[in-house]
Amino acid sequence: MKTIAINIKTEKEVKEGAQRLAREMGLSLSAIVTASLKQFVRTGEVQFSVSPRMTPYLEKVIEEARRDYKMGKNISGPFESATDLMKSLRS
Repeated sequence: MKTIAINIKTEKEVKEGAQRLAREMGLSLSAIVTASLKQFVRTGEVQFSVSPRMTPYLEKVIEEARRDYKMGKNISGPFESATDLMKSLRS
């Protein structure tokens, strides 16, 4: 399929950051833009996502769970069967 050039305006930092991320993924910025445009044409939707980040609350819960694990607190299992698991949950 024949390709054409598209000229867009963006900040220098945005372009450089996008090129860096694309390179880290083993892709060109052109490939990223083309894939985005094809998805837009196919679905009629624009999707934006950000890498998931833990909330401070979730970080606190995970840290608490790690402390409990190190202290042998609030730990159960492993279980040999679902029945054993259910018995433990009911006790």
